Amino acid sequence: MNTHTSIYKMKRPGKALVLLSGLLLTFASCTKDFEKYNTNPYALSDEQTLSILPSAFGPIEQAIYSNYQTAQNLSADAYSGYMMSPTPFAADYNLNYAMSDNWNVNGFKDPFTLVMAPVKKIAEAGAREKLPELWGVALLIQVEAMDRVTDRFGPIPYTLAGTSLKSVAYDDQKTVYEAFFKQIDTAVANLTAYVAANPGKSSLGDGDVIYGGDFTKWIKFANSLRLRLAMRVSKVDPQMAKEQGEKALAQSAGLLSTPADDAAIHQSGGRNNDLWQITESWGDNRLGAAMGTYLTGYKDPRAAAYALPATDPKVAGTYTGIRVGIAISGKAVYEDYASLNTKVNFTQTAPQLIMTAAECWFLKAEAALRGWAGAGDIKEDYETGVKTSMDQWGVTIGSYLSDNKSTQAAYTDPKNAENNSPALSTITIKWDDAASKEVQLERIITQKWLAMFPEGQEAWADYRRTGYPKLFPVVHNNSGGKISTEEQIRRIPYPSIEYATDDGTAVKDAVQNLLGGEDNGGTRLWWDVKGPNFNNTLRYIKR
Repeated sequence: MNTHTSIYKMKRPGKALVLLSGLLLTFASCTKDFEKYNTNPYALSDEQTLSILPSAFGPIEQAIYSNYQTAQNLSADAYSGYMMSPTPFAADYNLNYAMSDNWNVNGFKDPFTLVMAPVKKIAEAGAREKLPELWGVALLIQVEAMDRVTDRFGPIPYTLAGTSLKSVAYDDQKTVYEAFFKQIDTAVANLTAYVAANPGKSSLGDGDVIYGGDFTKWIKFANSLRLRLAMRVSKVDPQMAKEQGEKALAQSAGLLSTPADDAAIHQSGGRNNDLWQITESWGDNRLGAAMGTYLTGYKDPRAAAYALPATDPKVAGTYTGIRVGIAISGKAVYEDYASLNTKVNFTQTAPQLIMTAAECWFLKAEAALRGWAGAGDIKEDYETGVKTSMDQWGVTIGSYLSDNKSTQAAYTDPKNAENNSPALSTITIKWDDAASKEVQLERIITQKWLAMFPEGQEAWADYRRTGYPKLFPVVHNNSGGKISTEEQIRRIPYPSIEYATDDGTAVKDAVQNLLGGEDNGGTRLWWDVKGPNFNNTLRYIKR
C-alpha cells in the first residue's frame, strides 16, 4: 500500500529545514517520551529561533496535511461521500468500518509532532512577547491542525501537551474548544494591533505558504475559523455557539468573502499535491458515489471542474463514482470509474484548500437561520455561497439557482447490483422561504457540501453534526456491530500506541468523556448530539 507522507522537504539544506529539525527532535510523541529542550544538542537557541522564525512557517503549515492518505483520505474523504478508493488494500479496513490502527495512528500523532511541538518551541523562544503577530499566525495554524484531531478522535491532550515526560491527561472536547476560541482571541488581537501599527507591512513574508505574509487575510481566516468552530458546537452548546459566532460576524476585518481570500497551502520544496499523488500517481483514489449522484442529478456546472468522467466501458462518459464499503476483488475492477480532475484543478503542484469564502457564506446562511446577529439575510447568503463557489472554480452558473426540479440521482453500479441505491435526498436547489427550518438547513448544507469539495474532513464533520447531505451508507459493514450502518461512522478509535503509554491511563480516562464511553467508531463525539437540529434539548452528559 502506498502512503504519502506530506512532510515539508527542501531540495537542499536551509534555515527552515534546520529549524524544523531542531523543533521536531524535541518531541517524540504527544503523550510520552517528551525530551527536555535544553538537553537536545540539535535544538536552536531562542535567539536563533526568533531570527529565522518567518522561514519556519511553511513546514508547520504543510504539516496540516501530513500523511494525507492514511490520516484523511482513507477515512474522512470517504465518509463524507466525496471519494472512494478502487484499491482493495485488505479484506478489512477503514472503508468498510473494520478500522486499521496502522492507518489511524498518523492522523493522531503527526499533528502533535509536526505542529504542536514546533509551536511550543516558538512560544518558549519568546515569540509571544517579541513577535506577537507571528505568534498569532502560529496559534491559528495550531487550531486548524488540532481541530482536525479532536474532530476525528474526541478528547485529546491539548492544554497540558508537552508538560510531562511520561503521560499527559486528555482534555474533554468542551475544554479543547474553549481553548481554541481563546487562542483565536489572542491571534486576532495580535494581528489587528500589528496591522494597525504597520499598514501594508509584514514580518512573515514568503515563509508563509498560505497567505504569503498577508496578515489582513489571516485575520479574516481567524474570524472564519471561529465561525466554523462555533457552528460545530451549535447543538451541544447553543449559548457558546451563538456567542462565538456573533463575535466572528461582528469583527471589523470580516470573513473570507471572495475566492481571493481562500486559504490554501501552496506547494513548495518539491512537495506534491496530495490529491494528485494518491489519485493520478498511485491510482488509489476516485470520485465517491454520493458526489457523483448529486453532481449528475443537479446538472451541476462544477462537475467537470471537480472530476474526470469514467472511462470504463460500462459507465463511460458519466460521473459514476464508487460507493463506500463495497466488495472490491481487484484494483482493475473500479479504477476506470470517475476520478478527480487531476488534469486541471488537482494537478501535481496545485494548492490544497483549507477553507474557502464559499464555505463562509454558507456558515452565514446557517447563522442567519439560527438567528445570530450580524449574519445577514438567509437567502442572500445561500445564493452568494453558490455563486462564490462557481466563481472559485471558474464555471458559469447559468440558471442553477432557479432550478426547483432537479434532485440527487440514483446510483447504479453495472458491475454489481448489490451496490445500487435509489436517491436518498429530494432536496432541490432553488431557495424556498416557506420551507421549514429543517428543510432550509438541508438545502444549505447540501450546497455547502458541494462547495467545500474536496475538503472531506470538514464535510464529514458537517454530516455528523446535521445529518446532511444524505449519504449512501457502506455496503459491507465489518465493524462487528460497533458501528451502525444507518447512522454511519461517528469517530476514529484512538491508536493502540496511546494504550501502551503509562498503561493507557490517560487514554482510558479520555474514553470516559466520550458520549457512549466506548472507544469505537460508533461512539458520538461531544458536539455530535443525536436528535433534531432545532429545538434540541439533548445535552452532553459526562459518563
